[in-house]
Amino acid sequence: MQRPIILVLTGATATGKTAAVLELAERLPISIISLDSAMVYRGMDIGTAKPSREILARHPHALVDIRDPAEPYSAADFVADADHAVRVAFAAQRTPVLVGGTMLYLKAFRDGLAPMPKADPVIRAELQQQARELGWPALYAQLQTVDPVAAAGIHPHNAARIERALEVYRVGGRPMSEYWTRSPGQPATKRLTAQLKEFALMPVNRQQLHQRIARRVELMLADGLVEEVSALYQRGDLHPELPSVRSVGYRQVWEHLQGAADQQALPERITVATRQLAKRQLTWLRGWSLTPLDWDDPSATAEILSRSAGASLA
Repeated sequence: MQRPIILVLTGATATGKTAAVLELAERLPISIISLDSAMVYRGMDIGTAKPSREILARHPHALVDIRDPAEPYSAADFVADADHAVRVAFAAQRTPVLVGGTMLYLKAFRDGLAPMPKADPVIRAELQQQARELGWPALYAQLQTVDPVAAAGIHPHNAARIERALEVYRVGGRPMSEYWTRSPGQPATKRLTAQLKEFALMPVNRQQLHQRIARRVELMLADGLVEEVSALYQRGDLHPELPSVRSVGYRQVWEHLQGAADQQALPERITVATRQLAKRQLTWLRGWSLTPLDWDDPSATAEILSRSAGASLA
């Protein structure tokens, strides 16, 4: 008996992933599963390029609007939720399609995660306080001392992953890298008894991608991104160490609201941060074996995905 298929459509930001999967949804009975670490948060719509309510009503996306911005959401949370969404899709005789650009989530889903100590609010609060007093570079230096293997794979500016690695060390008493080697994760193909077919929308050249990013930032600001972040800022229960607030676009507007940058500098600061995100995403993609697709033709992409899903719908 042929195993069912899970489709993955990924790519750097602004490469047209949503348009392509919506085109596919018009053709096939699929279940869309968001692969985006910011779309999980309610009230964060403009800066995440979240599909409109009308689109979500017509084509529901699992793992969208499932968390309040004050609640952290981890790669482990994603794997558990995505696995559940895939099983629900299979039970309904639909093809699950993971779509988005959070590469850490994709790696965790496809390769599995080693069992890790659960989050500890007390230790996490202590780490965040140290970060405010000493700065994240100092905490990264701590991680290099206690777990050089994990530190080698974490960017010095990635506060979320630095925090988690130190938290694991303090809670479990041993480096995160030891958990990886002693109890490696189970890949999605085994966990879900399925085939995994992965595709990536790739830009023709970097300049075209930069142009799209600049245009997207311009539209987001015109649509009210500053007002959206201002509403979150005024809640009073959010802070810059939260993963939601650290999201690209939100972090820059938050800093603007705190007086760190003026309104005129904001578009360029968001654009530069988004370009840096795209560069990191493309670095991930070049290290994986995925089928590259034309980013300029959603219909062509949907056709390829449709043919790839055919076996699971037979």
